[in-house]
Amino acid sequence: MNLKNMWKKIIGIGLATMLSAIALVGCSSSETSTGSKENDSKTTEAPATESTLDKIKERGKLIVGVKYDLNLFGLKNPQTGEVEGFDIDIAKGLAKKILGDENKIELKEVTSKTRIPMLNNGEIDAIIATMTITEERKKEVDFSDVYFMAGQSLLVKKDSKINSIKDIKKGVTVLTAKGSTSAQNIREKAPEATVLEFENYAEAFTALKAGQGDALTTDNALLYGMAKQDPNYRVVDETFTEEPYGIAVRKGDQELLNVINEYLKELKASGEYDKIYEKWIGEKPKQ
Repeated sequence: MNLKNMWKKIIGIGLATMLSAIALVGCSSSETSTGSKENDSKTTEAPATESTLDKIKERGKLIVGVKYDLNLFGLKNPQTGEVEGFDIDIAKGLAKKILGDENKIELKEVTSKTRIPMLNNGEIDAIIATMTITEERKKEVDFSDVYFMAGQSLLVKKDSKINSIKDIKKGVTVLTAKGSTSAQNIREKAPEATVLEFENYAEAFTALKAGQGDALTTDNALLYGMAKQDPNYRVVDETFTEEPYGIAVRKGDQELLNVINEYLKELKASGEYDKIYEKWIGEKPKQ
């Protein structure tokens, strides 16, 4: 074999060896990569999320957002420090349904502006706070069946000439709470009026009594509570909206929502709902 042919043979053997080595490395790399992806898939797979209902049972306490400033629905009694009202009794009944004891509950104060953020950041399990079911709010929370039907009206001084939404014209100032449907509705129904918004209805009522406005607007059921506090004020007979109240939970919290709706059906079927209604609101209107 001459020198030229010898070099050709050496180069050929070396090239074949190198190609075989590359193929083996590629195969090994492919297997390692595939194995790595499979392992990553297993390690990064999120565990099943614990439901709110499970958390409530594990905690042994239901946390509900309620109003502290609305007579008849949710008002903190200055003498006892206890929060009392229609919504509070509904909330306690729900705690009994879930945990077997109405006292296994924590009531946290919310306002019309803070209640949805507090629900969605996990501070509370549900909202029971005179919250009107609207299509806009359904984008942020899920609602139970209607548990109370109200209608928006006006609170005015007894000698006021305001007797209808038609009397709310230019030059009239109406007070209400921030973040409420009442604020939206009054601007739509009386666009010429001046609307002042306060942190809550207690502040709005104080402002009304101080002469900062001519009327206060919210749901009639809440206005009756204010009129009961101060007989110098009356509720205009007319309502200009329908305000169906619902219990709100976080979006997708279907398990808890099912329990709430079951509870509301049981409450009405047993007659207990009528007792709570008559205790706080008065004789229940016939359907």
